[in-house]
Amino acid sequence: MSITKNRALALVAATAVGALAFAGCSAGSRTGNANATAVTCDYTAPESATTVNVLAYNSSAVDPFTNTMVSSCTKGDVTLKHDPIDFGGQVTKTQATLATDTGSYDIIETYSFVIPGYGNDEKLVPLDDLYEKYSDKYGLDAISESMRAGMSFDGKLYAVPMQAQMQVMAYRADVFDDLGLEVPTTFDEMISAAEAIQAAEIMEYPIALPLLATSDVRTSYGALMSSLGVPFVAEDGTPQFDTEAAATALDIMLELQPYMDPQVTTFDQPKVQQQMYNGTAAMSIMFSGRMFDLTQPANSNLSDSFAFAAPPKATDDAEYVYNNLSVDGWSIPFNTKLDHDMLFEMIAAAVSEDASEASIPAAYPAREGMVTARNSPYGEAANDSLAGAMPPVVTLTNAVVTEAIRPILVEVLTGALSPEEGLIQMQAAAESAAG
Repeated sequence: MSITKNRALALVAATAVGALAFAGCSAGSRTGNANATAVTCDYTAPESATTVNVLAYNSSAVDPFTNTMVSSCTKGDVTLKHDPIDFGGQVTKTQATLATDTGSYDIIETYSFVIPGYGNDEKLVPLDDLYEKYSDKYGLDAISESMRAGMSFDGKLYAVPMQAQMQVMAYRADVFDDLGLEVPTTFDEMISAAEAIQAAEIMEYPIALPLLATSDVRTSYGALMSSLGVPFVAEDGTPQFDTEAAATALDIMLELQPYMDPQVTTFDQPKVQQQMYNGTAAMSIMFSGRMFDLTQPANSNLSDSFAFAAPPKATDDAEYVYNNLSVDGWSIPFNTKLDHDMLFEMIAAAVSEDASEASIPAAYPAREGMVTARNSPYGEAANDSLAGAMPPVVTLTNAVVTEAIRPILVEVLTGALSPEEGLIQMQAAAESAAG
């Protein structure tokens, strides 16, 4: 594969990460005091004053880790700096800082979706030796092996897992109880529940999914295909939009439309949260990092009415639940001029046992067995979702294929293309993008 193609893959992967990562933001802290936990960060400091620039977007699930790193690892003449930024800004800055030999950041939050592209293009520092060197000191052996695999490519680890994001369904328990509805386990059951809610004239559009045309729409389609056991791209790199699963997943997305706001292709996850906050939707499926916000009285007077469950399966006979597992982690960019050992110890401190425990329930930390029904209102649902998800298939071309099919998928959902023609065009676009 040419260097030009490698760089294109990495760039598209960064752009397409919105398909798998939760994309919200909240107010952040320059000093890292908010949500910070005091942990041991025992690195060897350089002899001169040093600033370590950290790139991570702000959200209720990410901030605890970032703030702990900044607060605990800033000492003496070493200052960690993290400026508040939203997800879109992070994607742009990640692309920019990795595009030249002189970068602006020393520690970057990354995602399992972009690891193959960046790893293949040698934009991130392989961390295997450092991981082994500091494993005992920071208890890194307790971090999920499968999540480490998700942050690896071609046998090399490129990010230390921080937390996982899996799809979780949030629903209005009070509405379900009043109408005697069961929690949906398939999308047919979800539609039946929506019909009952509409018939009772409680809500016009009971279902809320993030189907933003520029990103989230492909996440939903991918989660449906994964539920049917068929990812966008097979392990051998073959696109799979000419399969029965691809057609079934597309049919389900179209069947859901009468129960969702007509403007759904403009809705990202914060917009779906808002539908739940203001009582205009009774069921939603988002990444787990969004669930804690629903439980906060400051966000909605309905906070006590929300309950959580694993997402439904695409069909009765589907093997897996609707899901796209995404792992967040910390990486060292190839172009930092700072000592890699020092940076790695900062990363390790931010995912230490104490730091990880303190992130619950806002986050689902990467350490095994930490999240339970006792310490997280959505813990049981998240664990069930994780257990029911299809194992991820990591391929180098997944990012470019995902981006290539997105605009065609939007045309089908908006009625500009028939499903049959859309599937033909998506397969052709995917094969062209995969090369």
